Amino acid sequence: MDNEKRYKVLIVDDEIDNLQLLYRTLRRDYDVTKAQNPLEALEILKNDTFQCILSDHKMPDMDGVEFLKRSSEICPDTIRLLVTAYSDVEILMNAINYAKIYRYIKKPYSPEELLHIVQLALEYYQLKEDNRRLIIDLKDLFSGTINAIMDALDSKDSYTLGRSRRVAFYTTKIIAAMDISKSEKAAIELAALLHDIGMIGVQEEILHKVEKLTPEEREEIRKHVFYSVKILEDIKQLDRVTEIIKYHHEFYNGEGYPFGKKGDEIPLGARIIAIADAYDSLVSFRPYRDGLTPEDALNRLKEQKGKQFDPNLFEIFESIVDDANKEWDKLNPYLNGENSQQA
Repeated sequence: MDNEKRYKVLIVDDEIDNLQLLYRTLRRDYDVTKAQNPLEALEILKNDTFQCILSDHKMPDMDGVEFLKRSSEICPDTIRLLVTAYSDVEILMNAINYAKIYRYIKKPYSPEELLHIVQLALEYYQLKEDNRRLIIDLKDLFSGTINAIMDALDSKDSYTLGRSRRVAFYTTKIIAAMDISKSEKAAIELAALLHDIGMIGVQEEILHKVEKLTPEEREEIRKHVFYSVKILEDIKQLDRVTEIIKYHHEFYNGEGYPFGKKGDEIPLGARIIAIADAYDSLVSFRPYRDGLTPEDALNRLKEQKGKQFDPNLFEIFESIVDDANKEWDKLNPYLNGENSQQA
């Protein structure tokens, strides 16, 4: 295997004999780095990138589960494996959920078994990497199609002219202020553009209605989330995007729709889009009301901080919204009339 393409594996075990055994088993196929304790391993991770971490479970000072949990905060995309003598399924499942472990390797194991599991883990890693790159490529590849969809939405409901583009604009400004991967940013941006694609399936008389909606009509509007998923679900390359769109009307406190998810159960992208979407809705003109000023809209949203909206993400939005509005006005001078309400 070409050295430039060899995966890098970090192995951690406080017993030197076990560490050497792991090293001898893996060194032929992978670039292997050894660490004799978790603290040493964490320092290594701060200065180097690995595709896989293989850690023993029972170690002094810090056990393997806690170490792998901390490693996930440094390198969330790295695949984590736990070598353990424990056989209690509940303990192991809790460890997997807590440390986001790909799987565990039960002692005693054969070298062949170990190699097979590491190979499967790295195949999974490569699949995730390929999907990340694909999302970035799809953003460019689908740009023409997405613009056509946006035009179709705008023509269906003139009162929401340009709305998806504005929500996407605010979304990009929020994620630009965050430390997240390029692929995740691309997925969230795509989701922001397509978040209301399901409105195509909502009756036009409901979208254009000036009077207050009936409970039945409001329920029909809510169905646009399911219409969006139905439209996109067969495009497997957009699974991450669809997952974000599915939850963008959930509330941070669990009182949103359609699934009642709350807190971190809601995908990060959905929590971000929820803020951008709500803000744009308030500042935009509607046939039954004028849009709010940016200041009044922000104050209205602030009342829902920690309720409807993730409080940490809302603080980021507060920090960027003024500059974002100024930039939008410069980019879109023709929208500074009644329909934009300074958005």
